Amino acid sequence: MSYICPICQLPLAQNQNQTKTWYCAKNHQFDTAKEGYVNLLPVQKKKSKDPGDNKEMMLARREFLNKGHYQALSDKVNQLASEYKPQAKAILDIGCGEGYYSYRLINQLHQTQSDCQLWGLDISKIAIKYAAKKYPNMHFCVASVFEMPFIENSFDLAIRIYAPSKVEELQRVIKPEGILITVSPGPKHHFAIKQKIYDQPRLHPQESLVLQGFDYLGQHSLEYMLSLTDESDIEHLLNMTPYAWKLSLSQKQQMAEEGLNCELDFKIEVHKRHSVAG
Repeated sequence: MSYICPICQLPLAQNQNQTKTWYCAKNHQFDTAKEGYVNLLPVQKKKSKDPGDNKEMMLARREFLNKGHYQALSDKVNQLASEYKPQAKAILDIGCGEGYYSYRLINQLHQTQSDCQLWGLDISKIAIKYAAKKYPNMHFCVASVFEMPFIENSFDLAIRIYAPSKVEELQRVIKPEGILITVSPGPKHHFAIKQKIYDQPRLHPQESLVLQGFDYLGQHSLEYMLSLTDESDIEHLLNMTPYAWKLSLSQKQQMAEEGLNCELDFKIEVHKRHSVAG
């Protein structure tokens, strides 16, 4: 698997004498950071100085996930990956954040495919920096999910958990007959929090995600109650979601003092790339 240049889309290679530098035939160059990731998001393609999740959101998500509150989701994704593509060698985590799901997935797949490798990309530099430092045996890059810096037909398996994407890019980088597993909010996800914000909270849409160029293999629902009593856990949950901006300080304090019982509802869908492109 090879990266492509985000400027001219030509393949990137590493100089044998300078393995920390990636370059293309037009001599566009990208350095590998000391943490081990490569930044493939040129300044001219940024819409802000530091796009993606900020440090506060990343740290909150890291602490929350490391407590195991979403481990059931990770386990389900890993189970489906093992069922549908147990011999996957090249895996992609789209919008990988700080690498929690990436790490647990590659560990699962190593049980049946010892030489598989995982690439993770995210637009958040702070998240990728942390992922690369903590998980040096995987490949991480800062890049846009809408212009992924990979050659065509690179991946046997891809996961996309709460990340946007462009179907044309999914078609391009996933191999024919490759598997894509997507995760999005189920109807009741975080409904207890929404009830505190909105007078008439709405359920999340229930439509199936049908992607052009992919066969829809099925939908799996994962629902359970999240009960939090630790103030820091509640704070981390709120800070890693958009709800942090919509709750007042008094509402947050009330949740921290009273505890939080909240629905978790995940919609997990499995897609298979058409065997013939088109």
